[in-house]
Amino acid sequence: YDGSMLHTTLNIFLNLHRRLMGRPSALLLFGSLRRWLAWMLLAAVNATAAEKGELTFCYESENIRPWQYRDGTGLNFELFDRVAARLGLHFRYQAAPWKRCLLDLKGNMVSGVLDASFKTERQENGSYPQHPANPDVADPARALHVERYVVVRRQGSTADWNDKSFERLANPAGAPLGYSVVDDLKHAGITVDDGAPTTFDVLQKLLRGRIDVAILLQGEVAALLADDPALAGKVEVLPRAYAEKPYYLMLSHRFTREDPELARRIWSAIALERATPDWQVRERRALTGSSAR
Repeated sequence: YDGSMLHTTLNIFLNLHRRLMGRPSALLLFGSLRRWLAWMLLAAVNATAAEKGELTFCYESENIRPWQYRDGTGLNFELFDRVAARLGLHFRYQAAPWKRCLLDLKGNMVSGVLDASFKTERQENGSYPQHPANPDVADPARALHVERYVVVRRQGSTADWNDKSFERLANPAGAPLGYSVVDDLKHAGITVDDGAPTTFDVLQKLLRGRIDVAILLQGEVAALLADDPALAGKVEVLPRAYAEKPYYLMLSHRFTREDPELARRIWSAIALERATPDWQVRERRALTGSSAR
């Protein structure tokens, strides 16, 4: 969306406003036009920034420890600092609810979204690094990290996960809103309560008996239980993980279409940095309890 097109759009908007100003029927129209124009302005700003080597990435506005925190710290951001230095780029970040990040990616309002697991339908929103042997799936060698989904139950509960199926569930399983594991559970025939937006909120539902098990990211569960010994005494993490998933940087369709070589270099740089011995030590220390800050 170049400058001349933006200038033309602004002129059309102003002319319509002058002609229809004051008419009640025009209020709804101009509300929609203003929102559309704001999106176009943001797209133009991001496109200009990308030309200067500045890329804007969206990340979820909730803690996903140790990978990312609301304040823009965590292992993901450390990794991207290294990628930026390797490639001579500058990354900017904006926090938003997860579904908003995906919508902004689909609308090309941001260059990318951090920490997305692979879902076929998400490819409508943006692009994953393609697997060299199968372009229909993502390449785990170029993931940001691999994370486990663990199963949590109340202390004293007989609900269980035997690595293939759940046993003795009288109530739904719970998982955070918008997370890919929700679809996995539903496809397996499990009734899911996904009305809570955060790991903490899902655990509160578990304690109130509204769900019998919670399927949650291992790192965030471990951090919450370490922060709150009282909570740790009320729930337990089962020994068998529910799933293990790679998490990726998704890039916008516009970005990968207009600069596919830079997209390839960014994804490759992620793999190169993750393979360095010092990064592997850093990640291992964070996952075994050392501070990720």
